[in-house]
Amino acid sequence: MPRGKVIWNANGGFVSVLLTHLLQLNLHTLKYRRLRGDMIEVYKIIHDMYDRSVALELPRNVSSTRFNKYKLQNHSFHYNCRKKSFAARVVNVWNSLPGHVVNVNSHKQFETRLDKFWRNQDVMFDWTSEIT
Repeated sequence: MPRGKVIWNANGGFVSVLLTHLLQLNLHTLKYRRLRGDMIEVYKIIHDMYDRSVALELPRNVSSTRFNKYKLQNHSFHYNCRKKSFAARVVNVWNSLPGHVVNVNSHKQFETRLDKFWRNQDVMFDWTSEIT
């Protein structure tokens, strides 16, 4: 069985990441799939594709913004459990998207443009990297 990159974890053991298999099979990491799904949900929430009475309220940044006119307001959280919540997790990634990705009419167009924009990101095949 071919091994990919070996990464040492905090306990002193190592975890073998099968990057070669991900690349050969064109499979994306769980981290990338979660980020992509989160961005699609944020798009649907912001563009009122859900009923307002049950949809999550994401506060928008009211100051004038360049590029992305749907920027979200970033909050600081005092409790660790809130730092990992959906609302806190998506703000920085959403705000980093350019306007030509988020200013579209349908969520299918958004998915296509998001995939094109993130096409060369390392996080697609390496779970230790971040979205840049």
